[in-house]
Amino acid sequence: MKGKHLLLALLCLAAPRLAAQTDSVRKLTDFPASDPRITWVGRTDVQGGSVAFDWSGVYAIVQFYGNELRLRASDSGKDYFNVWVDCQDMTSRPDRTFCLSSRDTTVTVCEAPYVDHPVPHVAIIQKRTEGEQGCATFHAFSASDLGQARPVRGRVIEFVGDSYTCGYGTLSHDRSEPFTPETEDCSLTYAAILARHFDADYLLVAHSGMGVARNYGDRFPGWYMPDRYLQTFDERKQPRWDASACGVKPALSVIYLATNDVSGKKQPAREAFIKNYLTLIRRIKDNYGESHPVLCIVPKGRDLMFDYIKAAMLQCPMKQVSYMVLTGPVHNSTDELGASWHPNYQGQLKKAHAILPYVSTLTGWPLDAGKPLE
Repeated sequence: MKGKHLLLALLCLAAPRLAAQTDSVRKLTDFPASDPRITWVGRTDVQGGSVAFDWSGVYAIVQFYGNELRLRASDSGKDYFNVWVDCQDMTSRPDRTFCLSSRDTTVTVCEAPYVDHPVPHVAIIQKRTEGEQGCATFHAFSASDLGQARPVRGRVIEFVGDSYTCGYGTLSHDRSEPFTPETEDCSLTYAAILARHFDADYLLVAHSGMGVARNYGDRFPGWYMPDRYLQTFDERKQPRWDASACGVKPALSVIYLATNDVSGKKQPAREAFIKNYLTLIRRIKDNYGESHPVLCIVPKGRDLMFDYIKAAMLQCPMKQVSYMVLTGPVHNSTDELGASWHPNYQGQLKKAHAILPYVSTLTGWPLDAGKPLE
């Protein structure tokens, strides 16, 4: 009996501490998604305390205290998100993914083991699907407290492109598969791979099917990437994007377009293409200055587009504009293709290898030969 009474006494003594721990674990405070301690990378629109966005690849960096981070958010469609926790950078393998398909829902972004003293954690949450899938609005984060999140790095690259830049089919291993949002992941594209190699943040302005002067299937006539580039939202023409208000200036802009211009055995008039291509470069320069370098990529196996883009380069009156060509063998057309004949992660990895030295030369960032691309 003495042993039993002793056990009960110990349990009674421990009960207040266990209750206090439980209260500490559960005690969460709401912070608006627009809190200045949260770093946003990409085109967003602040609406009161909420932050709305629809472009591929937009991400939030949140440093928080406690053992749990929750997110209250909504989505106009069905979007997928990647989450990395306590990582120096986003990698090719996120810690988890989640889907938003509701007007108002709460997501447990991450949970950590309980400790009885405040421990800082960092979570990066990235929209991995493109604007056609939906517009996300993050309303509030809940945590014990917020710390100062990592600021945007000194190294930033902007990528302007189409489905190759969105990550269409990057998670697929069968070129005969149709597109599904589940196999689209912009963090597995040549753009994200290059940014990771150079320890850079990145901005994506990309939409599947978009061209310079003609879109896939002749969709959205008169509305091409030079027009979308001006937008805050991929799917809305207003409001216009104000690069100066964003405060993030990339060291380089990369244009990877023109595949859709020649899709379906059609092509725009040469003069119309050149005019629109130079308009896009002009708008990039208007955002970042005349000395801002721009790299133009001729897409894989598009001989006609090589002629068009080369002609645009010869007529370009602006400085610091370069171009390169991806030829057919840059990746194979079997196991390195995913959904609807788009490059999967392995195909994207090979594209990144081909583009890598150009980025290094134009930015002055040294190559790290011992650091693998991933």
